[in-house]
Amino acid sequence: MSELQTVSRPVPLGCTNLKLRQLMRQVSRHYDDEVGKSGLKGTQYSLLSHVVKLGPLRAVDLATAMKISASTLSRNLQPLMTAGWLVMGPGADARSKLIAATPSGCDKRTEAQQHWRVAQQVLNARLGADMVSALHGMLDEAMLRLSARADESQGSPDGPSEEVSGH
Repeated sequence: MSELQTVSRPVPLGCTNLKLRQLMRQVSRHYDDEVGKSGLKGTQYSLLSHVVKLGPLRAVDLATAMKISASTLSRNLQPLMTAGWLVMGPGADARSKLIAATPSGCDKRTEAQQHWRVAQQVLNARLGADMVSALHGMLDEAMLRLSARADESQGSPDGPSEEVSGH
């Protein structure tokens, strides 16, 4: 290729935010329809899974792991605590509290996980395993790049948090 020739790169058309929200609504509806058979919403299942997998932990650590705000976490914890699936107990000192799953919460998570697996398998079948893997890779890379930009602008040394897979 000569210096005069340039490689044509596609220019994104449309709003990325809108496209992601449209996809997210469809994916959320798909998971909610299946996981809902257990009596949980997809967001509740994700929260319960994080607590079961990560063990008793402080709310701030749970919010960080889930990449959500403290107020969103607080709002989403309430129904799970009211149902008796999560409890808030004493922490390392008098000021700290730890969130833990109860035995019935662990049972509810196991029940919901069976439905989550069905939802995941159906999604994999509809999109194809290659597309799902590619989508995961692109999303992970996009989150890494965006969090790196945020860290640079805020001077934060924290990297991306661990994901709870197979929840």
